Amino acid sequence: MNAAKKNAEFIEGKGYVAEVVRTRRKKSATIKVEDGAVSVVVPKELTLEKIHQLVEAKHLWIVEKLAIHADAQPTREKEYVSGEAFPYLGRNYRLKVQQGDYAPVKLNQGRLVVTIPEDINKPHFTRNALVRWYKRNAEKKIREKVKRYESIVGVDTGVIRIKSFKSRWGSCTPYGDLEFNWLIVLAPNRIVDYVVVHELCHLKHHDHSPQYWKEVERVMPDFKECKDWLKANSRGLVV
Repeated sequence: MNAAKKNAEFIEGKGYVAEVVRTRRKKSATIKVEDGAVSVVVPKELTLEKIHQLVEAKHLWIVEKLAIHADAQPTREKEYVSGEAFPYLGRNYRLKVQQGDYAPVKLNQGRLVVTIPEDINKPHFTRNALVRWYKRNAEKKIREKVKRYESIVGVDTGVIRIKSFKSRWGSCTPYGDLEFNWLIVLAPNRIVDYVVVHELCHLKHHDHSPQYWKEVERVMPDFKECKDWLKANSRGLVV
């Protein structure tokens, strides 16, 4: 296995790339396979050599997990080739797939540029690179929106997590912890606002009572339009 641009913290495996996530909160390393993407969560000071060894030791397990994920995915219309359009916050961006050492997806001059090695499953690998890009940008954008709206709603938030959900766009706890489905950033910007406001208002009302919807309407007078749009278009928010 070869490191793909050491500073970028990615490790090329046989048919996949593992993203290295360094954190001070962990004393041991773990490998995750989520949405068909591989990540290695490690202590901040762990050497790249040790991380290589960990990935190599778990290679068969990683391949099995990726295969299970691939089999479970519904047939998609996308082919993940140059020229296809992918939405982000209401605007479509054309995909550009090029060969070379792996690099994270970049938005460059209106194009989503994916750089992938030659000897891999291109559609699968390209989709995984896009998923990483969407998740990274979803976390940034949603955190910005939570910060913007929490003072308007009049609540304090706790931990904010970006996750994968099958049938919902967000959730919250009475302690102020919020979780959001990363796929929501495929929707127009105002729809993302609605999902954020929806969850923040649940910190005041933990149900869908008339009082709850009045609070949502106070913050977003056009919430019904956003709610209807999401109901009508949610099935199309896929990568």
